[in-house]
Amino acid sequence: MTEVLFYHLQDKTVEDVLPPLLEKSLERGWRVVVQSTSEERADALDSHLWTYRDDSFLPHATWRVNDVADQPIVLAIEGGNPNAANVRFLVDSAALPEDAEGYERMVLLFNGDDPDALALARTAWTDCKAKGFDVTYWQADDRGRWQKRN
Repeated sequence: MTEVLFYHLQDKTVEDVLPPLLEKSLERGWRVVVQSTSEERADALDSHLWTYRDDSFLPHATWRVNDVADQPIVLAIEGGNPNAANVRFLVDSAALPEDAEGYERMVLLFNGDDPDALALARTAWTDCKAKGFDVTYWQADDRGRWQKRN
C-alpha cells in the first residue's frame, strides 16, 4: 500500500525541507523523483541541491539527461517514473500522478500560508484516502522538528 506523507510548511521553504528528506531517502536505499510544476522551478531546485550545504552531496539530475534511469534522484515536471523510484516528492502544488499506487511513498510538501496550496493539499488528502492510501500529516513543532499530527 502506498504511504502518503503531507508536510505542512510554515516558516520553512521547500529549499529548507527537501534536502534533508532526500538525504534520508537515499540512506534507506530508495530512488526518488521530485516533481515540480515548471522547468524554471526544476532548474532552481537542481542548482540548490548542488549548493545547499558545503559538507553534503546529493547525487541527482533532471529528467533531461541521457542516463536518467541511472540517477538516484531525478527532478521532473511531468508524470512517469524515469529512474524506477520508490518515492515521489511533489512540490509547488504538483498533482498526484496517475500511477501513485506504484510508489512505496509519496511526499507532498505544501505551503500552509498559501490558501490555494492548502486547498490543493486538502483535495489530495481526500483523493488519497479514497484510494485507500495510508496518509499521515506532518507539521514542524516550535523547535523545527517534524511531528506527526492527527
